[in-house]
Amino acid sequence: MDTYAAVMTGKGTAALSVIQLHGPDAAGVLREIFPSGSGRGRPFRTGAILVGAILDGEATVDQVTVGCEGPQTFALGCHGNPLIVERIMQLLVNKRVAPIAAEEMLARAAGRQVPNMIAVEAQIALSNVHTLTGARIISHQVSGGLAAVARGWLEETTPVPLEVIRARAERILADSRIAEKIINGCTVVLAGPPNSGKSTLLNRLCGRDKAIVTDIPGTTRDWVSGVCLAEPLELTIIDTAGLDTGLAAREAIDSQAQRKTLELLETADVVLWVLDLSGDLAQCAPLPAEIAGRKPVIAVLNKSDLPHRLDLSALPKDLEAHTAVSAERGDGIDGLLAMMLRAFAVDDFDPHVTVAFTDRQRRLIEALSRAEPEAAVRSILTTLLVAPDDGGQPTA
Repeated sequence: MDTYAAVMTGKGTAALSVIQLHGPDAAGVLREIFPSGSGRGRPFRTGAILVGAILDGEATVDQVTVGCEGPQTFALGCHGNPLIVERIMQLLVNKRVAPIAAEEMLARAAGRQVPNMIAVEAQIALSNVHTLTGARIISHQVSGGLAAVARGWLEETTPVPLEVIRARAERILADSRIAEKIINGCTVVLAGPPNSGKSTLLNRLCGRDKAIVTDIPGTTRDWVSGVCLAEPLELTIIDTAGLDTGLAAREAIDSQAQRKTLELLETADVVLWVLDLSGDLAQCAPLPAEIAGRKPVIAVLNKSDLPHRLDLSALPKDLEAHTAVSAERGDGIDGLLAMMLRAFAVDDFDPHVTVAFTDRQRRLIEALSRAEPEAAVRSILTTLLVAPDDGGQPTA
């Protein structure tokens, strides 16, 4: 069989898996199992990113993205459930596609002409991406996006003014900072006073029991984490020991737990400060210096299903962004997720914008934002397309 496929992601459960498909019959096979994305026989356009369903007969196997990397090369991004991945691979085998190992796929790809360095980096990045939107962002940069911008500037017969290139480079860097969150995921730390329902909220957000839940203040002494998929983000949610000066002074283990919570707060991209709506004003202490004015903080007013005692006017000024939830019943969770996406500035992010998705690309775009004269610009653009800037291997 001249057409072959490989699972490019590691074994086990992941948010997303990537299946690479290559060969003279690849497009024909895709038209059979991916009719909603292939447009009933229309040719696949190199650089296009298609979204649709993989079908086994009339049954939907999964909703996927398909990156058209070349006339005979496609990257299928599916959900990472091993049963889904196995079913898609079996479907391809049934269509006379040979299954091969990821290492063999990479070796064969090395023997083919690679369109550009960005395409090589995309293959590596797609094996580690966390969400379908992240896969779409990366795939767009191969023939459209970043590669298209660089080629367009190089092929212009009239040199593009330096100020235009610098301004576009700054825009790419700004968009890249947002895209990085979607591609690599973000960290959310749950903090606040003891017994405010942080562990119950972690369990609710992650869809499973990750943390012990009791009515005894200070039950969580060590940190516990879980993963929450909230497209376009994969969020690592960390539950921490409740902050309380009384607990900190009680015994050594509590003091260590308090210090660990403060350390974790410094690693957070966003902090959810969990308060008990049925509690009193004693929980409305000022925020720790580790986050006050330094991190996006959302006040989560938990236990909204109980009679309210908390005076919202007494909330610290850093907690102007707040929302009420019942982690126990699930009330208000959708609204909380929407607030988090806004805090990360990804709620309306367009996956078809031009971004840099590796450190190598970001370094080169930063250099482009201050490059002069024209010869330096051409050198940077050429390096971006055809070679690592340090002579080493590309890294995602």
